[in-house]
Amino acid sequence: MNERALETLEFNKIRNQLIKYAASELGKRMAETLMPSTDFPVVVRLQEETDEATTILRLKGHIPLAGIFDITPSIKRAEIGGMLNAQELVEIASTIRSGKQLKKFFSAILEEKDLPILSELTNDMNPPHELERIISNAINENGEILDSASIPLRTIRQQIRNFESRVREKLESIIRSNSAQKMLSDAVITIRNDRLVIPVKQEYRSHFGGMVHDQSASGQTLFIEPQSVMQLNNDLHQSRMKEQIEMERILTELSNETGNYSNELRQLVSILQQIDFIFMKAKFGASMKATKPKVNDDGYIKLNKARHPFIAPDEVVPNDIVLGKDFTTIVITGPNTGGKTVTLKTVGLLTLMAQAGLQIPAQDGSEIAVFASVFADIGDEQSIEQSLSTFSSHMVNIVDILKSVDHQSLVLFDELGAGTDPQEGAALAMALLDEVHNRGARVIATTHYPELKAYGYNRAGVTNASVEFNVETLSPTYRLLIGVPGRSNAFEISKRLGLPNEIIERAKSHIHSETNKVDQMIASLETSRREAEEEEKEAKEYLKLAEKLHRDLQQAIMEYYEQKDELINKAKREAKAIIKKAEFEAEEVIKELRQMQFEKVAQIKEHELIEAKKRLQEAAPQVEEQKQLQRKQKQKLRPGDEVKVLTFGQKGNLLDKISDDEWLVQVGILKMNVKEADLELIKSTPTIEKKPITTVKGKEYHVSLELDLRGERYEDAIVKLEKYLDDALLAGYPRVSIIHGKGTGALRTGVQQYLKNHRHIKSYHYGHANEGGIGVTIVELK
Repeated sequence: MNERALETLEFNKIRNQLIKYAASELGKRMAETLMPSTDFPVVVRLQEETDEATTILRLKGHIPLAGIFDITPSIKRAEIGGMLNAQELVEIASTIRSGKQLKKFFSAILEEKDLPILSELTNDMNPPHELERIISNAINENGEILDSASIPLRTIRQQIRNFESRVREKLESIIRSNSAQKMLSDAVITIRNDRLVIPVKQEYRSHFGGMVHDQSASGQTLFIEPQSVMQLNNDLHQSRMKEQIEMERILTELSNETGNYSNELRQLVSILQQIDFIFMKAKFGASMKATKPKVNDDGYIKLNKARHPFIAPDEVVPNDIVLGKDFTTIVITGPNTGGKTVTLKTVGLLTLMAQAGLQIPAQDGSEIAVFASVFADIGDEQSIEQSLSTFSSHMVNIVDILKSVDHQSLVLFDELGAGTDPQEGAALAMALLDEVHNRGARVIATTHYPELKAYGYNRAGVTNASVEFNVETLSPTYRLLIGVPGRSNAFEISKRLGLPNEIIERAKSHIHSETNKVDQMIASLETSRREAEEEEKEAKEYLKLAEKLHRDLQQAIMEYYEQKDELINKAKREAKAIIKKAEFEAEEVIKELRQMQFEKVAQIKEHELIEAKKRLQEAAPQVEEQKQLQRKQKQKLRPGDEVKVLTFGQKGNLLDKISDDEWLVQVGILKMNVKEADLELIKSTPTIEKKPITTVKGKEYHVSLELDLRGERYEDAIVKLEKYLDDALLAGYPRVSIIHGKGTGALRTGVQQYLKNHRHIKSYHYGHANEGGIGVTIVELK
């Protein structure tokens, strides 16, 4: 990859931002040496591994990567027989422990998700559990060798504690004696040269005998080891020397054991480094709301709402950029400070990021090509970095680019041909574009030269582009317009800034007529494009609304038919039960008559027969005759009337008369054609209403998501509740709220008793604290 392009496109800043997400020095080291790959299969794998890590972060929110150290130098020393110190051994044990935790973490996830790359790494990771156990039993997390590390060490340390205790006892008896109080500077025991001593005033130096180990800065206090404790201090010192020898022996033994596991440890370190680096990429991508791009080796770039990663999210303007299919070269024309250079850098930097396995700040569905080389000649005067703005500097860079550019290259030219005579610069720019384009490279170039506006129309595979400029606000919008060349806004800007019209008109007269025509054409294209975008946006909103209405209608129809079938089935079951009961009763009557006949023969009295006949009539099913579906002779229907559809038993409103005997009726959110004979007038519209009503609106016909029954009498409340639930079911609501208040609880109990017996209620419960608590019942509808 071209080093100059990496520097120009500021890929090093990407590395620096990536390092912030490192969990260990191992991952940090990989980030510092990160380079884009030019191998297509490698780039595909890098993107896949980043995506797998993103999936885990999305599911779990974290990954246990703490406690990982770079133990490679320690492994090398252990291999050649060197002795590791306690801290190095602690880091080795910590790294092994982290590997064990990480493997356990992945094992649980891999049972549910298919993550082949991380699964492969996990399977290859075999932390040496035994080594971690041995080290942990000998050394604690603070790097202190434990008494349990060996039996000799435990014995020696017990001796040390005993000697130290005896020395302290003797010294404490000295400093507590009345005769010694005046001889001591302070009644304390302290340590000098690893020996326990007491602070004695200078004038009493010879009183205690023994050895002077130190004195105060003023010389008035001497730190003396009294003669009476010298032997005990000698014994203590010797025990400490034995302790040191035993600890070195333990460390040597643990170091040798570490050397035996050098291969497993190296493999563990390598895998932990890769995992840390993979999750660094995922965390970095999440921080800038990046997505995984599709990768190809066809030279095709498609960026959806791409953003430059170094521009603040509240300032950056996302752009759609396409290159590599219908055209392989884009020439962006227009004035300065419009965002042309940002577009170049965005395409170049996002390409490098993708080839390095990083996700890119663009929307889903974006696609990036893998290029063998990325070249950039960008002299950005607005950049903090030193720009290459002179003609000679540009030419030196361009000559280097031409030596290597081919069909697998992405070339970015900023202000091509600038810094010299405009006529010669424009001619040179077109010649350079021809050369690079003919070699098959993907090219994006920016220029000021108006001559290049026609370049895209005269060359196959080349298109113009520009960055939109708002003349009203005198500022660029930074939106890239592919297919529309840039135009000069000098006259419009000058006019808005107050330059007299006569000067502007005089200036226009010096412009070639063809140039004026081109600018007018470009202005017309920009206007048409904006109008088309607004119309497209409005059409999408209407489409969304239409789709929602369609779904609601389908749902309502399905619920209607389900309810209809359920009612029919219920009616059949009830009828069957009634008939069965009637048959049983009839059989009982007949049985009794026969018994009476058998017992009394001809003595059955008339009243007994009449009673039996009455019982037979009562046993027969009482079927209510269906009301004839006919309207009263007096009813006159008009659009807007409130009616009842007799077939469904639902209320609605007349919208329009379709034919002599058929009306269009609005029932809830449904509109249906109904025969006039199937309608019953409930409420007429006032006679002053002359105009036919085409739509029914108003609070009366709008089904709210809640019903307020507070202050209602119990009987009235239940009637309102029954009607409201019917309307809510017809409107297709899955969930409504019944507000009954707390009060004495009578209304609340009545409401819930009614809901309990309603066949279309799935469940109900009191509202949460923020929904009204026990003053509100939340109802889930079937």
